[in-house]
Amino acid sequence: MSDPSIDRVAKAFEERNFKQASKLLKHLNSTAPQNPWVRYYIGRLYEESRRFDTAETIYRQLLRDSPSPKLIDRARQGLQRLQEAAQQQRQQELEQLLADPKNAEPGALILEATPPERRQEFAQHLAQIFNADPYSARLMLQSRGWRLYRTGAVGELKLYVKELKGVEIPAFAASVGDVEKLELLRGVYFESLSPQPVVVCRDRHDRLGKFRFSWEEVRQQVRGGVPIFVNAVSYDISRKTEEQVKRKVETRDFAQVCDLHLPRRRCILRLCDRSYDFQQGVIFTPEQQQTLGKMRSATTRINWNGMIQAFDRFLPEIPVWSDFSQFAETAIDFNFLLEKVTPYIDIPRSEPTNWDPAFQLYSGLVFLRNFEN
Repeated sequence: MSDPSIDRVAKAFEERNFKQASKLLKHLNSTAPQNPWVRYYIGRLYEESRRFDTAETIYRQLLRDSPSPKLIDRARQGLQRLQEAAQQQRQQELEQLLADPKNAEPGALILEATPPERRQEFAQHLAQIFNADPYSARLMLQSRGWRLYRTGAVGELKLYVKELKGVEIPAFAASVGDVEKLELLRGVYFESLSPQPVVVCRDRHDRLGKFRFSWEEVRQQVRGGVPIFVNAVSYDISRKTEEQVKRKVETRDFAQVCDLHLPRRRCILRLCDRSYDFQQGVIFTPEQQQTLGKMRSATTRINWNGMIQAFDRFLPEIPVWSDFSQFAETAIDFNFLLEKVTPYIDIPRSEPTNWDPAFQLYSGLVFLRNFEN
C-alpha cells in the first residue's frame, strides 16, 4: 500500500478524523472504485458509523476477492471487531431486558419451517448467530412444522429471534408463564352445537360447569395424537435363562386431542377422545345413536371422527394446526422446561410422560404466536 492518497486516508483514520476520511474516500471512490484498499476503508467508515451489516458485506467481499494477504488480514480483523461489537451491543440489550423480571421467565425459542431452496443460506446464518457449524445448523432447520430449538430466559430468546428475523429465518419465542396464563377448559360433553354451542366442561381447578360460546369466536384448531404407552414383555428362548424375559415400553395407541382456540376470551377448549363422554349430550354419528342405552357402545374412534366432522362443518375456513408430532420429537427431552407446564390432558397413565405437557406447550405456543406475539 504505497499510494499517497490511501496513506492520507489511513492517517485520517489513525487520527480519528472521520470527516476528513469520508471526504478523501468520496473522491477516491469516483476515481479508483476498483481499488481494494478504497473498498476496505469504505468498510471501515461504515464500521465507525455503526452500519455493521454494510461493513461486514464489504469485509467478506474482500476476503473472497482480494489477492493481498495484508488486506485479507485487515478484513479478518474488521470482521472480528464487528463480532465483538455485536456481542457487546447484545449484552447491553440483554442486561436492559433482564432488568424486567418478566423477561427473565423461562421460555422457548421456536424455529418454524423454512423453504428447501434457502436451507443452505439459512444454515449459514443460524450457525453464525449461535456459534455452531453450518452442517449441524442445517440439520436443525425444519422442512415442515416447528422445532423447539432453545430454552432460557425469554428476554434473551427474543433477542435471538430479532437476529433470526433480521436474516429472514422464521422464528418466535414465548414464555412458559404466558402459556400457563391461558384459560384451559376440558370438555366433558356437548349439550348442544346449534344455534349456540354449549359444552359441559372442567376448568383448571377441576370444577364442573357449562361453557357457552359462538362458533365465530373459534379462530383456529390444534389437533394431535398423544401416545399411550404399555409395558411390554417379550420372551427369547434362544438366550440364557436370565436374559429370556425382556421388558420395554411400547406405544400401544394414540389418544386424540383437539383444541379450539377462542382468542377473544384467551381460552382453549380441549376435547380428548379418552375423556369425552359420548354417552351423554349431542349425537355425532348414527352408530352412536344405535348403541345408546345398550351394553355396548360404538367405537371411540367412530364417535371421535363424528365430532371432528361436526367441527369441520361449523368451522369450515379456520386453520387447523396438526404438526404436533414433529414438534414433540424436538421438545420431549427438554425436561427442565416441560416440568413447568401443566398438561391438563385426562389420560390414565401408570407414570407421567413428557408427551402430555408437550401438547399443552404446543397448543399454547400456537395460540400466542398467532394472537399475541
